[in-house]
Amino acid sequence: MQNKKKFISGILIGILGIVLFSSKAVMVKLAYQYQVDALSLLLLRMLFSFPFYLVTAIIYSRKDNQNVIVKTDYYWVVFFGLVGYYLSSYFDFVGLQYIKASLERIILFLYPTIIIIFNKLFLKKPINSTQALAIFLTYVGIVITFWGEVAISGTDTYLGGFFILLCAITYAAYLVGSGWLIPKFGVVKFTAYAMLVSCVCVFIHFGVFSKVDIFGLPWEVYLLGFLIAIFATVIPSFLVSESIHRINSSNFAVIAGFGPISTIILAGIFLNEVLTLLQLFGALVVIFGILLVSLKKQ
Repeated sequence: MQNKKKFISGILIGILGIVLFSSKAVMVKLAYQYQVDALSLLLLRMLFSFPFYLVTAIIYSRKDNQNVIVKTDYYWVVFFGLVGYYLSSYFDFVGLQYIKASLERIILFLYPTIIIIFNKLFLKKPINSTQALAIFLTYVGIVITFWGEVAISGTDTYLGGFFILLCAITYAAYLVGSGWLIPKFGVVKFTAYAMLVSCVCVFIHFGVFSKVDIFGLPWEVYLLGFLIAIFATVIPSFLVSESIHRINSSNFAVIAGFGPISTIILAGIFLNEVLTLLQLFGALVVIFGILLVSLKKQ
């Protein structure tokens, strides 16, 4: 009975975390209605989330670590924090200027197939027939989803899709490359360290290249920046970790398919975004392909 309650609570926690993560794209699109640029909004997200990850890093740095960590490991943390959270987040925010929130989540959901391709190219891991089928299905689903979207939203759809694809690629590279570091540091400590690196990179990027007065934005933008940082970044990152701890990563891979669906629902409610039946079918094809490869991998 206790295990059953733990499993059910793990599923509910996981779904909540996924929904909160999915709300990020919707809130970013809402913020863009106030004429804020991608870098300024990303800066607000990092400013508001920075204290939470700093406190987490300090707390976990004081805990005894059973693994030997050398100086070069910290260099790699900096590198993967730059690639996986700074570049990936920047590409995501820029892409959302040109593309629907629902389509953004569907493209981002491709990252497990990109990981398989990276493993094949750089680690020489073979791609089995199930993985090949899953990759084929997901990219067919993307083509179906984009079918006719250009006619609806214009050629900027291609540009937005390109940036979101770059986001998925950099995030996949981060997951492939940092896999050997996470067991050394632990999930929470590594995530906190990598996020702090990302925050610093965004601060530098904004300070060097932006001419925007960060204190002269509409109050709605600050509110949305705070909500993105707390409810679409910090809280769901810990909820997902707790969910995986309770139900294991294999079961979490199943409920992860709720991510694009929840984004489509939220985008419909708050942004009045509507996908055609053909696009919805394409989204389901993508979700099925990703679940196929995720469950096979587990």
